[in-house]
Amino acid sequence: MASREIIPFGDPILRKPAKPVIEINEKILKLLDDMADTLYAADGRAGLAAPQVGFLKRMVVMDCGEGLIELINPEILEMEGEQIGPEACLSFPGYSGIVKRANYVKIKSLDRKGKPFTLEGEGYLARCIQHEIDHLDGILYIDRIEGNELYNEQTHRRVNLLDVIRLSKPGN
Repeated sequence: MASREIIPFGDPILRKPAKPVIEINEKILKLLDDMADTLYAADGRAGLAAPQVGFLKRMVVMDCGEGLIELINPEILEMEGEQIGPEACLSFPGYSGIVKRANYVKIKSLDRKGKPFTLEGEGYLARCIQHEIDHLDGILYIDRIEGNELYNEQTHRRVNLLDVIRLSKPGN
């Protein structure tokens, strides 16, 4: 197992839809393990999608406070309610913005043994699930920011969201 480098905004892989995992083999299991190592390599990390470490596979690891969750080929089945709150991203560290999300989600996924399961989440867990599944679809949280307000977490100053969106698009 090893920690992997997190791909920054501006890399075109973050804007591409990830492909489904067809077979869960040793390579996929190693990637899951490496993603978990990467997630836990620093405090305060909640989730990581495979495209963020350079693999266009529909895989996510998350720990939103209740232990490691691994998702392979996750799909959202239901979304309800609304929450508005801050989000950040490991691919654009040091910045955050206010994002509207569903307050409840229900998903289906595969575990590392290929067994299907459903997962329901509310509040922060629902936010994490939606954020990471967005990564699998080439969508970044900056695409969903309310009021075009993005902030530098260190200086607490507003950042030009249009510049960041341009940075995040391929070919810029």
